[in-house]
Amino acid sequence: MAPPPKKRFGQHFLVDPGIIDAIVRAVAPRPGEVLVEIGPGRGAITMPLLERCGALRVIELDRDLAARLRRTPGLEVIEADVLKVDFTALAAAAGGMPKLRIVGNLPYNISTPILFHLLRSVDHVADQHVMLQKEVVDRMAASPGRKDYGRLSVMLQWRYDMEPLLAVPPTAFDPPPRVDSAVLRMTPKPAPAGVDAALLGELVTVAFSQRRKLLRHTLGRWLTEHGASIDFDLQRRAEEVSVEEYLRLTAALAQATPKGSAPPSRREGLGREQP
Repeated sequence: MAPPPKKRFGQHFLVDPGIIDAIVRAVAPRPGEVLVEIGPGRGAITMPLLERCGALRVIELDRDLAARLRRTPGLEVIEADVLKVDFTALAAAAGGMPKLRIVGNLPYNISTPILFHLLRSVDHVADQHVMLQKEVVDRMAASPGRKDYGRLSVMLQWRYDMEPLLAVPPTAFDPPPRVDSAVLRMTPKPAPAGVDAALLGELVTVAFSQRRKLLRHTLGRWLTEHGASIDFDLQRRAEEVSVEEYLRLTAALAQATPKGSAPPSRREGLGREQP
């Protein structure tokens, strides 16, 4: 008998055969690929993936589910908090540093921290097929000018192409969540030359700290404190600036910053947009 869902882990197990099949077909795994599944749960996606690729690593925090999964030949079970798993090391352990293919029904209560954790290993990832709360997927894939375009959009889109694949209703799960879900394909792309990730993160956080205000009140002040004189239209709000413009500004700022200096820390009162 399958273990019941545990509230403390925010478990919602996928049970809809049609949705399961659609996800597996979207992933289209092949033998020899290095697949890693986050949160396999009862194995709804795990088993059809394993049938197609022959071997699979899964990361499961629930010890009861992990013990159950260990009985399956071909599965390597990593019983751990996904936020503590080194994905670069997983790629290295496979030999020859192959790129990982990551699949996961991400726990909705920590989905954003997981996405930023995976971002640290983006250069060792071939693609990610993830299921999340639809609201989060909309933010991840949002384009400039939309209300849901924000820090999360910029900080993921600078390293990934986003492709929403399918909507998943609450009825597809046991127990049904109170929100709609969606599946998204994230395909890594090369880091643009001259863009420092830490500086980009600082700049974007400042820009979206008071998103109702024009950028001259937030980013403009930050640039002035930085001592940078850069031609950039600050008579806009943060959500009106494209990812490419943020990247160009970051690269220009790095060029304009004297050696040995660093961006100013965020001042108290700037506030912060939730990721």
